[in-house]
Amino acid sequence: MSGLGELDRPATPASPGAWDERSGGWLVSEDTVPSAGAGSDSDGSAVPTPTERPASASGVRPYPAAGPAAPRRGGVVDPVKALMHRHRELCERAVDPLEIAAGLEAHGVTDRTAARFRHRDVFSLAEEMYARVPRDGDTPPRPESAPAPRARLDWALLALLPGALTAATVVGLRLTHGQARVLAVAAGVLAVILALRAALRRGPLSPRRGRLPSGPRGGSHPGRHHTGGWTCWLLAYAALGDGLLRAAADGGPDGLPTGTPDGPWPLATAPLLTLALACVPAAWCAHLLAVRARRRLDTSRGLDEFAASVRPLLLSVFALFLCALAVLTGVCAAVLGEPAAYAGTLGLGALLLLSRLLTVHGFTHAPAVVLRAAGGAEAIALATLLAGRLPRCGFLAAPVDALMAAWGPAGVPALACGAAALTLLIHATRTLTRASAHARTDQPC
Repeated sequence: MSGLGELDRPATPASPGAWDERSGGWLVSEDTVPSAGAGSDSDGSAVPTPTERPASASGVRPYPAAGPAAPRRGGVVDPVKALMHRHRELCERAVDPLEIAAGLEAHGVTDRTAARFRHRDVFSLAEEMYARVPRDGDTPPRPESAPAPRARLDWALLALLPGALTAATVVGLRLTHGQARVLAVAAGVLAVILALRAALRRGPLSPRRGRLPSGPRGGSHPGRHHTGGWTCWLLAYAALGDGLLRAAADGGPDGLPTGTPDGPWPLATAPLLTLALACVPAAWCAHLLAVRARRRLDTSRGLDEFAASVRPLLLSVFALFLCALAVLTGVCAAVLGEPAAYAGTLGLGALLLLSRLLTVHGFTHAPAVVLRAAGGAEAIALATLLAGRLPRCGFLAAPVDALMAAWGPAGVPALACGAAALTLLIHATRTLTRASAHARTDQPC
């Protein structure tokens, strides 16, 4: 060379030179090119290709123009990995892909959302997430279905206890008089309340523990919703409401209730005894729904398949309970010598069962709203009938008078509880058919 300036003079290379890692980085297959296209990084900034790289001051390009190339591998984002990181706890504790699918469904992930991850549905997305979770074994076997839990003696006896105590209270009410009757009724009501509380905290009628976290489409509404007060009001109306409504329509009541069916304010004990005895079929129906739904959860291959198989099961269990409740209504009315109020008793029983099933599986908002609406409708009916006695306010009692003329006093609870039960049934067919509603729990049924 004559001088250092010749180093920048363009010329044909004498040898191929060394092929280093930087040169090999240009030979990237087209499979690694992201959908954003060449020339753009993951953050959207432009990345120059080899043909677009600036030349040096002398006009020589530092690399050969070898055609279109792809950006760096590190710029490609894995959306499924990001989703797995977001639901890391769910993926780590899952023992089956369907459990991950149930959790994703509870968080609002739909088939349309799964399509953004290039999967046809939520279940196929859950299968990939389950396969990519690091585990001790390379190919963990699919867990076998756990044996169906059998009925336990403890919750079976607790379900019998409210009916037995209510029957004892009714007997004490019929056999005592005066102050002894008041004490017997007070002690009996307290005992029945404690028995109901115990029955609702153990067994199939108790809320589950260890449920998947709630989300926009599944799980309970944020916050606790207390329904005990409205439930007590509905039960009190079943015992005293019809008698008070009839007495108010006749210009009464002329006195306080005496606890007898033929008093100035008649007391109906048959509906209370029927609903207390109905705790047994309610517990068995809830147990049957939980066991059969969990069994179909283990054998289903998709969320739509599971929903299609559970919906007839839910309706069959509901119909079975109504049949048992109708039989109990007729038997209790015949034994106590009272008229059988089938419409009001069946409506209230269906409402209480559906609200409990929804609460058991983590959906507490809808039962609270519907129970308030039913109790408020009965209270408004009484209030408007009494307010109709005021001067120039007779129009307020016109709707209730028309309803009583058509169906009698039992039409008010039948309409209020029946409409509320139908609303909860429609809601239950949409929520209790989700896989997230029957997720694994640490409490046996």
